[in-house]
Amino acid sequence: MKQRKIELLAPAKNVECGIEAINHGADAVYIGAPRFSARAAAGNSLEDIKTLVDYAHLYNVRIYVALNTILKEEELEETEKLIHELYNIGVDALIVQDMAITQLNLPPIPLHASTQTDNRSVEKVKFMSDAGFTQVVLARELSLQEIARIHKACPNTALEVFVHGALCVSYSGQCYVSQACFGRSANRGECAQFCRLPFDLVDADGKTITKEKHLLSLKDMNQSDELESLLDAGASSLKIEGRLKDVTYVKNVTAAYRQKIDAILKRRPEYVRASSGKSKFEFIPQLDKSFSRGFSNYYLNGRDDRQEITSFDTPKSLGEEMGRMKEIRGNFIVVAGLKSFNNGDGVCYIDEQGKLKGFRINRVDGNKIYPQEMPRIAPRTTLYRNFDQEFEKALSRKSAERKIGVDIKLTENNFGFSLILTDEDKNSVSATLEYSKELARSPQTENLKNQLGKIGNTPFEATSIEIELNDNWFIPSSMLADLRRKAIDLLIADRRMNYRQEIVKWKPTTHQFIQPNLTYLGNVMNSKAASFYSSHGVQTIDDAYEKQAVEDAVLMFCKHCLRYSMGWCPTYHQQRSPYREPYYLVSNDGKRFRLSFDCKKCEMKVSADK
Repeated sequence: MKQRKIELLAPAKNVECGIEAINHGADAVYIGAPRFSARAAAGNSLEDIKTLVDYAHLYNVRIYVALNTILKEEELEETEKLIHELYNIGVDALIVQDMAITQLNLPPIPLHASTQTDNRSVEKVKFMSDAGFTQVVLARELSLQEIARIHKACPNTALEVFVHGALCVSYSGQCYVSQACFGRSANRGECAQFCRLPFDLVDADGKTITKEKHLLSLKDMNQSDELESLLDAGASSLKIEGRLKDVTYVKNVTAAYRQKIDAILKRRPEYVRASSGKSKFEFIPQLDKSFSRGFSNYYLNGRDDRQEITSFDTPKSLGEEMGRMKEIRGNFIVVAGLKSFNNGDGVCYIDEQGKLKGFRINRVDGNKIYPQEMPRIAPRTTLYRNFDQEFEKALSRKSAERKIGVDIKLTENNFGFSLILTDEDKNSVSATLEYSKELARSPQTENLKNQLGKIGNTPFEATSIEIELNDNWFIPSSMLADLRRKAIDLLIADRRMNYRQEIVKWKPTTHQFIQPNLTYLGNVMNSKAASFYSSHGVQTIDDAYEKQAVEDAVLMFCKHCLRYSMGWCPTYHQQRSPYREPYYLVSNDGKRFRLSFDCKKCEMKVSADK
């Protein structure tokens, strides 16, 4: 049976988050480079990345560095130098957007095509695969059927899919509104979060359809119940979004997905884990206790009226639903619900004006909660807990450890004793102790096993301990401890030596790009990117929007459609709108954005109004 390695890919804002992602079960971690990362606020030093690489490789965990911005001409030389430095410290792959990188003098490091290269068709992914990218990050908007078609066409290319976290409303890499409005390019790692702002929606006659709603804000993705379907469709890397999230988020979400994936691997031997060791948790992972705007499967199963993908009321975290406000009595609130609050919890709710409000709990007594300040809240209002005091306290401590299984065998030789350690990956080492054999006065087997099993402060745990001696020999505990430490050090060194970086030498190709001409949507900002596309048959290449603003440009391309959300989709609802098009989004500062609808592509486009 052909087996496919499956990796759980977790985010790291910094080295602390990366190490905890590994401890909590990640098979790979992605982290921002010192510069040129699509999260400019999440850059890391080479020293920190090296620390993370060294820790990760002990567990056969891979480290991917995000270098996924488009680059200015004057940044190419620095980028090339940085790539060599990253390769030299052991980084396993680079996640890139700018095709100029393929034209640099590269070390033999794998390149992954960022989701910002707009990978949403069979033709695009096949082009990337043929160009030499070993892993392609697919657009978040794809359905299971679309992923399966891509896998069928590119069976040897690892497909990386997002399974959890925040959603960009525009196709990644195809959003220019932040640059247009604020001079902050999403393709340069400086997104201003335009899609989380409130807007009025008005029609062509100036009539207000809806007022001050977060009409472009989406709920967060949660595919935790769809993982097996994703694997069957051809995904091999399951990615958690969140390079700006804190360490407790990384711990909880990584652990939750680790448990889900392990349950699948146990039933499905054709799928195997991509790294080593087993994580043990000191808490019960629960996804709705970490930051979320509510959850959806997005478009994994196509458009679905049974689930709401938007978060119109607020772009902030609601957390877990706890119950409803029953009544207010004096200085406490009576809650009707199945879950209990804790002292210090944060509570939020949507008020009668549709605004998010919140309060902190001072004290809890059964179903009575005593707020620090009494809120104005209507009966039957749904209450959410967006800060769980006890859960956060548990995650602030050591909450997991990851251990590699090892078989331990003590044998004797002509001049003393040998300790043989063999780990779960078949790495084997032997340490020797020169010591004159003398018989013990009492049975030693259990004492020897007990001493040899004391490896709790190492990356290993004993899966078996075998004593293979010809007689009941006495070995002092101190000498046995030294022998054990020596063997552990040898095994750690052996694992590090046996770790192999994947070697991929970039070879220029000349196969045809999927279109003959590139507009600003190609994100070409420098001469080497232009050279790449020219060598692949592209005849005309326009500058990136960040280099030369385009009049009347579409600033966002969205699968999310407000006409659909309002129930007026001519394809799905066959219901005519009572308002006259075109519709406009109007921001609080008076800026207007025209909406247009491409039903053939099932897209909504957002453009600045003239």
